[in-house]
Amino acid sequence: MKKVKKFLGILLTFILVFSFIGCSKGETDTSGDKVTNAPKDSGKEADSKEDTKTSTEKVKITYSMWGSAEEGSKTQAVADKFNASQDRIQVEVVSIPWENYMTKLNSMATAGQLPDTGMLKEDGVVQWSSEGMLNDVSSMYEGSDSKPLDSLAYKYKGATVAYAAANEVLVLYYNKNMFDKANVAYPPASFDQAWTWEQFVDTAKKLTVDKNGKHPGEDGFDNQSITQYGCMVENLPWQLETWALSNGSGFYSSDGSEVKIGEDASVEAIQKVADLYLKDYVAPLSVGQTDDGVQRSLIAGTVAMTTNGAWNVGTCLNTAKDEGLSYSVAVLPYMKDKVTLSTGGANVVFSQTKHAKEAMEWIKWYNSEENSWSLIESGIWMPTLDKWYTDETLTHKWVDNPNFPPYAEYKSAVVDYAKSSAAKSASWFYTNHTTDFNTLLGSVLGDVWTGKTTAKDAITKNLDALKAAHDGNQ
Repeated sequence: MKKVKKFLGILLTFILVFSFIGCSKGETDTSGDKVTNAPKDSGKEADSKEDTKTSTEKVKITYSMWGSAEEGSKTQAVADKFNASQDRIQVEVVSIPWENYMTKLNSMATAGQLPDTGMLKEDGVVQWSSEGMLNDVSSMYEGSDSKPLDSLAYKYKGATVAYAAANEVLVLYYNKNMFDKANVAYPPASFDQAWTWEQFVDTAKKLTVDKNGKHPGEDGFDNQSITQYGCMVENLPWQLETWALSNGSGFYSSDGSEVKIGEDASVEAIQKVADLYLKDYVAPLSVGQTDDGVQRSLIAGTVAMTTNGAWNVGTCLNTAKDEGLSYSVAVLPYMKDKVTLSTGGANVVFSQTKHAKEAMEWIKWYNSEENSWSLIESGIWMPTLDKWYTDETLTHKWVDNPNFPPYAEYKSAVVDYAKSSAAKSASWFYTNHTTDFNTLLGSVLGDVWTGKTTAKDAITKNLDALKAAHDGNQ
């Protein structure tokens, strides 16, 4: 099946020290495949599963990752640093090509031969937890001076079954030159001063221009000859939920057990996004199938504001800045409630391991900011631990560098925003079958974006199918 992100850049093999991310791509996704004939002992205590070892013998654990042999070698080099840092645990990295990764893991699970720990895509975590294949890792940060932000904990039946290895939040990027030329105030970087949806649309109209210099609402404006659009709101299904939540509803109930996308508030939010193109004439047509929105809008020089993930700073905006783009970052507008989504790919401890305690020690070390620093300072990843958001010395170390927009703007619009009450976990942190649901939703909404049908009609007509997809019965 198709997934519109191989997360969200999720740039899951970005060369240096880590090989996976909570950013976006668009590839075939098999992470939702059901595991069969697999042991279901996820709830067991780690100590009951430990093999007896002599005091001088290292516990050997395996760590699986998707990527090439070269990427596996680079990850093994990082593991070797861990191996040399203590005398109790020896980590061996097993690299599996992306296209075969989940198929291989499913086969290993059936045979009872899973690695001790490894990478798992966002939308596979709850799936595998429901099959009893993941350990509870709630104790992983006990005794530490900091733990990951609450929005980065994957939950199943109240237990934390994984933490994101990196943080990503959705923000608003804008072209400063376009705002300056139009003599329009920049979007707010402060959560407390976030624009309402109406303010956002009104500003977008001031920044939308046809070939004769006219704006939407002015006499003579030609919506067929627009040369610059005021905004683009990313409408990939998983990002689209931001607006349903902001409008007081969502795609699911808070515990992920029920589908809420058919509620009036969710339908209204989706229609408002569609109407940016259909009625407000402030956005280009986007059909919600590719995740290159920043490149197609802000970097292309055709759009003044665009919503997307924080990872874009490192994956494309740094290069665009070097080539002359003057941009900055702001918080998202809101409909009723202020909302941004947090996400990030997971490292998990498989329940078949006999060495859960050691596996947790390894991935805690591996997930530490020090070991993914090149990705953090480049703007691809954000830290996970709370202290990087609250300790000003650490925040300066992270953000006060040329790869980011000015410190005060980025700190407010990204760092403080990610720690605020607006930051909600993306749905795959707490509910199952999100790949099937999002794939179907993307198809259902295709005619909504072009105006052939309304969000209400499209979702009402397909609501039973969406509920079935959520239940795993598609």
